[in-house]
Amino acid sequence: MDGDMTGKCILKADSKPLKIQKLLRQGSLSLHVADQLEALIINGSISVGEKLPTENGLCDAFGVSRTVIREAITHLKSLGLVETRRGVGTTVLRSTTVEAMPAERISPTTVEDILHVLELRLNLEPAAAALAAERHDDEDRRILEEKHAAFIAARAAKSQAREEDYGFHYAIVAATKNPFFQVFYEQLSQSVIPRAKLMSIEINTAATDKYLARVEKEHTYVLEAILARDPEAAREMMFQHLNRARTMYAKFQEA
Repeated sequence: MDGDMTGKCILKADSKPLKIQKLLRQGSLSLHVADQLEALIINGSISVGEKLPTENGLCDAFGVSRTVIREAITHLKSLGLVETRRGVGTTVLRSTTVEAMPAERISPTTVEDILHVLELRLNLEPAAAALAAERHDDEDRRILEEKHAAFIAARAAKSQAREEDYGFHYAIVAATKNPFFQVFYEQLSQSVIPRAKLMSIEINTAATDKYLARVEKEHTYVLEAILARDPEAAREMMFQHLNRARTMYAKFQEA
């Protein structure tokens, strides 16, 4: 393994060099590791059937602990990208993620309603996240972290985490210090959360945890950007979060 002055490390997987960026950011390190490894798999730098570098090699390359690497590998497994076998290592299974869908099927009217709300949110919430990054105070920080932790706990309890999802997004609009953002969110209430529109017979309970794991990851990135007072990153992370949801729910129109 070699390094350069940019902080990038050259790590080899099955004799191929891989460029990996050492982690300098604080926050959920395992998610940042998982993102880089996911990108290497998707762009073909690590091919299907090849093994990931060893755990020790990944620890050295990223500059993180074994726990962080193991959490990152667990995330890649949840995406269906890799499998780990004792004595063999971690092998790439596919180059595209298996997206967990929150529902078996959704009525056309419900899909249309969900997409309309997401369209509205995409034009408002990225701006709200940017303002929250600029304007939040210590109390906002406490509430944002509390609401994020509540979502994580709800997911761990195997719930749909609808109320906790709404609470996290409401805490962001509250941190804008603009009362009209709050009025907008209060009027829509939990209906802004797409899962709140789904009937119990539509919900894919087997896929819910994987789906919410993706939501949790995206919430983490939004929160990190806001607390770092980085408005452009907060705007982009929120846009990606909502746009990914819009793209996924739009697939139900094609079914």
